[in-house]
Amino acid sequence: MTNLLLEPALSTLDSLISIDTTSRNSNLELISWVETYLSGHGIRSTRVSNADGSKANLYATVGPNVEGGVILSGHSDVVPVDGQDWSTDPFVVTEQEGLLHGRGTCDMKGFIALALAAVPMLKQGKRPVHLAISYDEEVGCLGAPAMIDEIAATLPQPALAIIGEPTMMKVVTGHKGICVHEVEVLGHEAHSSLTHLGVSANMVAIELMHDLADLARQLWEKADPSSPFTPPHATLTIGKMEGGTAANILARRAHFIFDLRCPPDVDPDMILKPFKAKAAAIDAQLKEAFPGTGVRVEQLSNAPPLGQSGSEEAEAFVRKLTGDNTPAGVVSYAAEAGQFQQAGFPTVVCGPGSIEQAHQPNEYISIDQFSRGADFMLRLAEELQQE
Repeated sequence: MTNLLLEPALSTLDSLISIDTTSRNSNLELISWVETYLSGHGIRSTRVSNADGSKANLYATVGPNVEGGVILSGHSDVVPVDGQDWSTDPFVVTEQEGLLHGRGTCDMKGFIALALAAVPMLKQGKRPVHLAISYDEEVGCLGAPAMIDEIAATLPQPALAIIGEPTMMKVVTGHKGICVHEVEVLGHEAHSSLTHLGVSANMVAIELMHDLADLARQLWEKADPSSPFTPPHATLTIGKMEGGTAANILARRAHFIFDLRCPPDVDPDMILKPFKAKAAAIDAQLKEAFPGTGVRVEQLSNAPPLGQSGSEEAEAFVRKLTGDNTPAGVVSYAAEAGQFQQAGFPTVVCGPGSIEQAHQPNEYISIDQFSRGADFMLRLAEELQQE
């Protein structure tokens, strides 16, 4: 290991992975750890909490409080390990054959660990680095917007934002947006042999899910072959569903959640307009037949895509640090980059590790990729010291 950042970054990664920040949990233990770490380097940090104070974003300026800084952003939350077949403890970094296993090593505590380890060097810059750590990215990019608003309102204008999602240290200039919807159907219970005396919430939900499945197929059939995305079209999937009490009872309640991921030139509201109109019509019919029934469609999140135009200078700056001269890429996953871009910051995505390892059992980041990330941080520190 030749990069001086590797050892402290690995130690920091150990600490971050040991804190279970699955999205359903609070992330405050990790935020407190980062606050203490930064305070030890003489850096003040700011929390931006959620409504009940159970979770928080954190941002901090490393270096002089002047314009032209670089935002380094990553999310603190990770996806669940429930039901996954792990061969190691997911909350302990385990090195095996050049791979660092652990939940979040790739997505994306590895990037955060590297950025924190670089703080002593970044402090020497003539332009600042603004560290930004969010919550609830994995459940619809819910946490970052409030923090981004504060950064835009209170900090000297940064020059660019780098979102450290795993891209194998390649520069990514576009990603899909994501909107997540929850659908709840309330029926009227009766014996399953007396369907005229009630309404099954499950049957209504199945009809609505069938419409969404048809819509997903239509999106595939209408795919633009020139799209740079893989897959090239907007995608719609139903990720969770539940309902009913017993086989011989007309279901009182059914519930499902779906997400729609759209390229920058596709409007999710227009895609879902017919579905929402049908849900509203069924809601009216149910309420007329049985008081207390109905259909509720609620949008839980709507994170914008990252567009490929407007961030050319940011792309050139990051390419200078990575040495990546391959064509700029796009990714089909959603990220917080679109939210930073929407707030007026030129934004790219670039971070160590492969998205193919994210959310998997035995998630890992290779030591080689971690080393490339450490090299990137050193070059960033050197670049900011020279300007």
